[in-house]
Amino acid sequence: MRLASIHIYPLKAARAVDLGESFVEPWGLAGDRRWLLVDRKGRFISQREKPSLARVVVQPCGGGISVWADGLAGPTITPPPVGAPLLTVTVWRSTLLAAAVGPKADAWFSAFLGHPVRLVYLDDPTRRPVDPQYGRQGDVVSFADGYPLLLTSTGSLGELGGWLTAARQAPVPMTRFRPSVVVAGAPPWAEDRWRRIRIGAVPFRVAKPCGRCVVTTTDQITGERGKQPLKMLGKRRHFGNELVFGQNLIPDSGGVIRIGDPVEILDAA
Repeated sequence: MRLASIHIYPLKAARAVDLGESFVEPWGLAGDRRWLLVDRKGRFISQREKPSLARVVVQPCGGGISVWADGLAGPTITPPPVGAPLLTVTVWRSTLLAAAVGPKADAWFSAFLGHPVRLVYLDDPTRRPVDPQYGRQGDVVSFADGYPLLLTSTGSLGELGGWLTAARQAPVPMTRFRPSVVVAGAPPWAEDRWRRIRIGAVPFRVAKPCGRCVVTTTDQITGERGKQPLKMLGKRRHFGNELVFGQNLIPDSGGVIRIGDPVEILDAA
Protein backbone atom coordinates (compact mmCIF):
# COMPACT_ATOMS: atom_id res chain seq x y z
CA MET A 1 0.00 0.00 0.00
CA ARG A 2 1.16 3.53 -0.70
CA LEU A 3 0.06 7.11 -0.27
CA ALA A 4 -1.63 8.12 -3.53
CA SER A 5 -2.49 11.78 -2.88
CA ILE A 6 -2.47 14.56 -0.27
CA HIS A 7 -4.96 17.43 0.02
CA ILE A 8 -5.50 20.46 2.23
CA TYR A 9 -8.43 22.87 2.42
CA PRO A 10 -6.95 26.15 3.71
CA LEU A 11 -10.43 27.71 3.91
CA LYS A 12 -12.96 25.30 5.33
CA ALA A 13 -15.62 24.50 2.68
CA ALA A 14 -13.61 25.92 -0.25
CA ARG A 15 -11.85 23.89 -2.93
CA ALA A 16 -8.96 21.54 -2.18
CA VAL A 17 -5.28 22.26 -2.74
CA ASP A 18 -3.40 19.18 -3.97
CA LEU A 19 0.10 18.63 -2.58
CA GLY A 20 3.04 16.36 -3.25
CA GLU A 21 4.09 16.41 0.41
CA SER A 22 2.96 17.92 3.67
CA PHE A 23 4.02 18.29 7.29
CA VAL A 24 1.74 16.59 9.80
CA GLU A 25 1.02 18.83 12.79
CA PRO A 26 -0.92 17.77 15.91
CA TRP A 27 -4.10 19.47 14.62
CA GLY A 28 -3.82 18.33 10.97
CA LEU A 29 -1.79 18.88 7.82
CA ALA A 30 0.12 22.17 7.75
CA GLY A 31 -2.13 24.94 6.47
CA ASP A 32 -5.31 22.88 6.56
CA ARG A 33 -8.56 24.57 7.63
CA ARG A 34 -7.07 27.49 9.53
CA TRP A 35 -9.53 29.91 7.84
CA LEU A 36 -13.29 29.82 8.39
CA LEU A 37 -16.40 31.71 7.33
CA VAL A 38 -19.02 32.35 10.01
CA ASP A 39 -22.46 33.93 10.08
CA ARG A 40 -23.57 36.83 12.27
CA LYS A 41 -23.93 34.52 15.26
CA GLY A 42 -20.43 33.10 14.80
CA ARG A 43 -21.62 29.72 13.55
CA PHE A 44 -19.50 28.09 10.86
CA ILE A 45 -20.64 28.06 7.23
CA SER A 46 -19.97 25.04 5.05
CA GLN A 47 -21.02 23.54 1.73
CA ARG A 48 -23.97 21.99 3.53
CA GLU A 49 -25.66 25.39 3.52
CA LYS A 50 -23.67 27.04 0.71
CA PRO A 51 -22.64 24.58 -2.01
CA SER A 52 -21.35 27.51 -4.07
CA LEU A 53 -18.30 27.53 -1.79
CA ALA A 54 -17.01 24.65 -3.92
CA ARG A 55 -16.30 27.30 -6.57
CA VAL A 56 -14.00 29.28 -4.28
CA VAL A 57 -10.39 28.56 -5.21
CA VAL A 58 -7.83 29.16 -2.47
CA GLN A 59 -4.07 29.27 -2.94
CA PRO A 60 -1.56 29.50 -0.07
CA CYS A 61 0.43 32.69 -0.53
CA GLY A 62 3.31 33.84 1.68
CA GLY A 63 1.75 32.66 4.93
CA GLY A 64 -1.70 33.83 3.87
CA ILE A 65 -4.11 32.92 1.09
CA SER A 66 -5.31 34.35 -2.19
CA VAL A 67 -8.88 33.61 -3.27
CA TRP A 68 -10.95 33.80 -6.42
CA ALA A 69 -14.23 32.43 -7.74
CA ASP A 70 -16.10 32.50 -11.05
CA GLY A 71 -13.25 34.43 -12.61
CA LEU A 72 -13.43 37.15 -9.97
CA ALA A 73 -10.22 37.66 -8.01
CA GLY A 74 -10.58 38.33 -4.33
CA PRO A 75 -8.16 39.93 -1.91
CA THR A 76 -4.86 38.44 -0.84
CA ILE A 77 -5.47 37.69 2.82
CA THR A 78 -2.82 37.56 5.52
CA PRO A 79 -3.19 36.25 9.06
CA PRO A 80 -4.40 38.94 11.47
CA PRO A 81 -1.67 40.54 13.56
CA VAL A 82 -1.10 39.63 17.19
CA GLY A 83 -3.71 41.44 19.25
CA ALA A 84 -6.37 41.42 16.52
CA PRO A 85 -9.95 41.18 17.83
CA LEU A 86 -11.02 37.66 18.74
CA LEU A 87 -14.49 36.37 17.93
CA THR A 88 -16.35 33.50 19.54
CA VAL A 89 -17.08 30.95 16.82
CA THR A 90 -18.87 27.60 16.79
CA VAL A 91 -17.94 24.53 14.75
CA TRP A 92 -20.46 21.80 15.49
CA ARG A 93 -20.32 21.36 19.28
CA SER A 94 -17.03 23.23 19.70
CA THR A 95 -16.97 26.87 20.77
CA LEU A 96 -13.64 28.66 20.61
CA LEU A 97 -11.95 31.97 19.86
CA ALA A 98 -10.57 32.92 16.45
CA ALA A 99 -9.06 36.13 15.07
CA ALA A 100 -11.21 38.43 12.95
CA VAL A 101 -9.56 39.00 9.55
CA GLY A 102 -11.12 42.32 8.63
CA PRO A 103 -13.78 44.18 6.62
CA LYS A 104 -12.17 43.82 3.18
CA ALA A 105 -12.27 40.01 3.26
CA ASP A 106 -15.70 40.04 4.93
CA ALA A 107 -17.10 42.22 2.17
CA TRP A 108 -15.77 40.03 -0.66
CA PHE A 109 -17.15 36.79 0.78
CA SER A 110 -20.45 38.47 1.74
CA ALA A 111 -20.89 39.66 -1.84
CA PHE A 112 -20.06 36.21 -3.24
CA LEU A 113 -22.49 34.38 -0.93
CA GLY A 114 -25.20 37.04 -1.01
CA HIS A 115 -25.48 37.57 2.73
CA PRO A 116 -23.27 38.89 5.55
CA VAL A 117 -20.43 36.65 6.69
CA ARG A 118 -17.14 37.14 8.48
CA LEU A 119 -13.78 35.50 7.84
CA VAL A 120 -11.79 34.33 10.84
CA TYR A 121 -8.35 32.76 11.30
CA LEU A 122 -7.40 30.13 13.86
CA ASP A 123 -4.40 31.93 15.30
CA ASP A 124 -3.95 29.32 18.05
CA PRO A 125 -4.68 25.81 16.70
CA THR A 126 -4.43 24.24 20.16
CA ARG A 127 -7.73 25.79 21.29
CA ARG A 128 -10.05 23.07 20.03
CA PRO A 129 -9.88 19.56 21.55
CA VAL A 130 -10.92 16.43 19.71
CA ASP A 131 -14.07 14.72 20.96
CA PRO A 132 -12.82 12.93 24.11
CA GLN A 133 -14.96 9.90 23.26
CA TYR A 134 -12.58 9.14 20.39
CA GLY A 135 -9.41 11.03 21.29
CA ARG A 136 -6.94 11.35 24.12
CA GLN A 137 -6.08 14.18 26.47
CA GLY A 138 -4.16 16.75 24.43
CA ASP A 139 -5.53 15.76 21.01
CA VAL A 140 -6.51 18.90 19.11
CA VAL A 141 -8.01 19.76 15.74
CA SER A 142 -8.23 22.83 13.51
CA PHE A 143 -11.51 23.92 11.88
CA ALA A 144 -11.98 20.44 10.35
CA ASP A 145 -15.32 18.82 11.16
CA GLY A 146 -13.93 16.78 14.02
CA TYR A 147 -10.51 15.17 13.51
CA PRO A 148 -7.09 16.21 12.23
CA LEU A 149 -7.05 14.09 9.05
CA LEU A 150 -9.45 12.08 6.91
CA LEU A 151 -8.25 8.97 5.06
CA THR A 152 -9.96 7.38 2.07
CA SER A 153 -8.88 4.59 -0.27
CA THR A 154 -8.94 4.13 -4.03
CA GLY A 155 -10.10 0.53 -3.55
CA SER A 156 -13.23 1.61 -1.71
CA LEU A 157 -13.95 4.33 -4.25
CA GLY A 158 -13.60 1.75 -7.02
CA GLU A 159 -16.15 -0.57 -5.43
CA LEU A 160 -18.54 2.29 -4.77
CA GLY A 161 -18.17 3.27 -8.42
CA GLY A 162 -19.02 -0.29 -9.43
CA TRP A 163 -22.19 -0.20 -7.34
CA LEU A 164 -23.20 3.09 -8.96
CA THR A 165 -22.48 1.82 -12.46
CA ALA A 166 -24.55 -1.31 -11.82
CA ALA A 167 -27.40 0.97 -10.77
CA ARG A 168 -26.98 2.99 -13.99
CA GLN A 169 -25.58 5.93 -12.06
CA ALA A 170 -22.36 7.78 -12.81
CA PRO A 171 -19.41 7.06 -10.52
CA VAL A 172 -18.20 10.00 -8.45
CA PRO A 173 -14.61 11.27 -8.06
CA MET A 174 -12.68 11.18 -4.81
CA THR A 175 -12.99 14.95 -4.52
CA ARG A 176 -16.59 14.50 -3.32
CA PHE A 177 -15.25 13.05 -0.05
CA ARG A 178 -12.73 15.84 0.63
CA PRO A 179 -9.99 13.58 2.04
CA SER A 180 -6.69 14.64 3.55
CA VAL A 181 -4.86 11.50 2.42
CA VAL A 182 -5.77 8.81 -0.09
CA VAL A 183 -4.32 5.30 0.08
CA ALA A 184 -3.87 3.03 -2.94
CA GLY A 185 -3.31 -0.73 -2.92
CA ALA A 186 -5.75 -1.72 -0.16
CA PRO A 187 -8.80 -3.93 -0.79
CA PRO A 188 -12.17 -2.18 -0.70
CA TRP A 189 -13.21 -1.20 2.83
CA ALA A 190 -10.05 -2.63 4.41
CA GLU A 191 -9.70 0.69 6.25
CA ASP A 192 -12.78 -0.21 8.31
CA ARG A 193 -10.61 -2.63 10.29
CA TRP A 194 -7.54 -0.46 10.79
CA ARG A 195 -6.82 0.82 14.30
CA ARG A 196 -3.28 2.19 13.96
CA ILE A 197 -1.32 2.90 10.78
CA ARG A 198 1.91 4.53 9.68
CA ILE A 199 2.31 6.68 6.58
CA GLY A 200 5.98 7.02 5.81
CA ALA A 201 7.48 7.60 9.25
CA VAL A 202 4.36 9.19 10.83
CA PRO A 203 2.07 7.02 13.01
CA PHE A 204 -1.66 7.64 13.31
CA ARG A 205 -4.56 6.34 15.35
CA VAL A 206 -7.75 5.58 13.44
CA ALA A 207 -10.29 7.41 15.59
CA LYS A 208 -13.62 6.49 14.01
CA PRO A 209 -15.37 6.00 10.66
CA CYS A 210 -16.38 9.14 8.82
CA GLY A 211 -20.13 9.66 8.58
CA ARG A 212 -21.02 11.34 5.32
CA CYS A 213 -23.47 14.14 4.51
CA VAL A 214 -24.95 16.10 1.61
CA VAL A 215 -21.52 17.55 0.73
CA THR A 216 -20.71 14.25 -1.03
CA THR A 217 -23.49 15.02 -3.53
CA THR A 218 -21.91 18.37 -4.40
CA ASP A 219 -19.78 18.73 -7.52
CA GLN A 220 -16.51 20.17 -6.21
CA ILE A 221 -15.97 22.27 -9.32
CA THR A 222 -19.41 23.68 -10.11
CA GLY A 223 -21.14 23.47 -6.72
CA GLU A 224 -24.11 21.69 -8.33
CA ARG A 225 -25.92 19.03 -6.29
CA GLY A 226 -27.30 15.60 -7.10
CA LYS A 227 -28.36 12.51 -5.13
CA GLN A 228 -25.29 10.30 -5.38
CA PRO A 229 -23.26 8.87 -3.79
CA LEU A 230 -25.24 9.48 -0.60
CA LYS A 231 -28.20 7.42 -1.77
CA MET A 232 -25.93 4.44 -2.56
CA LEU A 233 -24.07 4.77 0.73
CA GLY A 234 -27.46 4.61 2.43
CA LYS A 235 -28.06 1.24 0.82
CA ARG A 236 -24.60 -0.28 1.16
CA ARG A 237 -22.67 1.55 3.90
CA HIS A 238 -25.26 2.37 6.56
CA PHE A 239 -23.79 1.67 10.01
CA GLY A 240 -25.79 2.83 13.02
CA ASN A 241 -26.81 6.40 12.32
CA GLU A 242 -24.03 7.06 9.82
CA LEU A 243 -23.39 6.54 6.11
CA VAL A 244 -19.70 5.69 6.12
CA PHE A 245 -16.90 6.39 3.69
CA GLY A 246 -13.36 6.89 5.01
CA GLN A 247 -11.72 6.97 8.42
CA ASN A 248 -10.73 9.83 10.70
CA LEU A 249 -7.10 9.94 11.82
CA ILE A 250 -5.26 11.46 14.80
CA PRO A 251 -1.46 11.74 14.49
CA ASP A 252 0.70 10.32 17.25
CA SER A 253 3.68 12.41 16.17
CA GLY A 254 4.64 14.94 13.53
CA GLY A 255 6.68 14.58 10.39
CA VAL A 256 6.61 14.87 6.63
CA ILE A 257 4.45 12.61 4.46
CA ARG A 258 4.92 12.36 0.68
CA ILE A 259 3.04 10.85 -2.23
CA GLY A 260 4.41 7.36 -2.74
CA ASP A 261 5.18 6.78 0.95
CA PRO A 262 4.45 3.25 2.16
CA VAL A 263 1.35 2.78 4.30
CA GLU A 264 1.70 0.14 7.03
CA ILE A 265 -0.97 -1.35 9.25
CA LEU A 266 0.26 -1.35 12.85
CA ASP A 267 -2.95 -2.68 14.42
CA ALA A 268 -6.24 -3.93 12.98
CA ALA A 269 -9.44 -5.44 14.25
